[in-house]
Amino acid sequence: MEEKKMARRAHCLVLTYPSQGHINPMLQFSKLLERQGVRITLVTTRFYYNNLKTLPPSIALETISDGFDKGGPREAGGAKAYLDRFWQVGPPTFAELLEKLGRSEDDHVDCVVYDAFFNWALDVAKRFGIVGAAYLTQSMTVNGIYYHVHLGKLKAPLTQHEISLPALPKLHLQDMPSFFFEEDLGLLHLIVNQFSNIDKADWILCNTFYELDKEITDWFMKIWPKFRTIGPNIPSFFLDKECEDDQDYGFTQFKIEDCMEWLDDKPKGSVVYVSFGSLVSIGEEQMEELACCLRECSSYFLWVVRASEETKLPKGFEKKTEKGLVVTWCSQLKVLTHEAVGCFVTHCGWNSTLESLCLGVPTVAIPCRSDQNTNAKLTSDVWKTGIRALVDEKKVVQREDLEHCIKEIMDGGKEMKTNAIQWRNLAVKASSEGGNSHENVKEFANNL
Repeated sequence: MEEKKMARRAHCLVLTYPSQGHINPMLQFSKLLERQGVRITLVTTRFYYNNLKTLPPSIALETISDGFDKGGPREAGGAKAYLDRFWQVGPPTFAELLEKLGRSEDDHVDCVVYDAFFNWALDVAKRFGIVGAAYLTQSMTVNGIYYHVHLGKLKAPLTQHEISLPALPKLHLQDMPSFFFEEDLGLLHLIVNQFSNIDKADWILCNTFYELDKEITDWFMKIWPKFRTIGPNIPSFFLDKECEDDQDYGFTQFKIEDCMEWLDDKPKGSVVYVSFGSLVSIGEEQMEELACCLRECSSYFLWVVRASEETKLPKGFEKKTEKGLVVTWCSQLKVLTHEAVGCFVTHCGWNSTLESLCLGVPTVAIPCRSDQNTNAKLTSDVWKTGIRALVDEKKVVQREDLEHCIKEIMDGGKEMKTNAIQWRNLAVKASSEGGNSHENVKEFANNL
């Protein structure tokens, strides 16, 4: 019996929010823990699981309910209604899962790594006497902003034009997360609530690397001694090369189209890659300005337009020409690492921002909502790896302004390209043997 106990691997349950941008980095972190000998079970919602196009081959999957098992978020009729219901149904179904797994000595859960957004997951884990680790999926600057709202030192609606917070760059209204400016502040309060009990977590982990966020990381370390940077959580093949087979996240709701052959025919640094991620919905006017810019500018383009967005393309816009290719989804990592790509037009979601940094690709930032304004600020003014496109009074980037940004990078942009390569080198160093993030992952795994 004693030998059996010694041979048993630590079992970690990884609870993810059901969207691509949240699941991808947590899945990648799971792979890192697996390499350290930890057994992983990934947990998502029943609706999300039933709609997956691909599944990771080596990681076990379990599900909980969000209250909309058949229709998912759309059935709820709005983000606030969806989250309110999820917060009611999620905790008891998660408790049922822990109870089920706890009946078997082999399946007993030793640790729950939970998306910090699910602050209730920590309370459930503690009821079962299980170690709880909060995983922050957004940048440390954004976490710092929300934390100060939690402390009551920053209030919405914002009245000041310049925002000064400890260990953060000077911020202006246009740099703040969009939830500060919504009529209903319910979503802002839900997001801020992730910090309501985070100090009770055994570990606090963030998908970033120390060199990228030195000041704010040091500041938080004084408050949270068990805070660790464990990123960037992207597949090993594109970073430390420790696992050559790890070339994709392996978890997607979209069918991937092959665009490598089209890219192979293009000269080095000649293609503008455009993608607004898995959730952002572009308005028709902005879609038309994008289409006209790409059609008229001198560079080749590869543009991701999800199937749900295709009807917004201008009438007669060709999806495949010698100059441009429109796909509904692709492997962004493989595209960004292709030598033909010289520029990335992005919404600045945190995953896309990290991927562009890790692969050394300069960006044109067109933030849309949530944390994207802040990430765009960091990209253009702090890390200096891109340009933030100007918007008009209707919050639309006009074709001329976008074309100017693209030309600035494609025809010059030497400093941005140099900075992007420097950040890439630091990301690789952090993730490799002996690097800060690598050692933090090992420390966490060993403590399990």
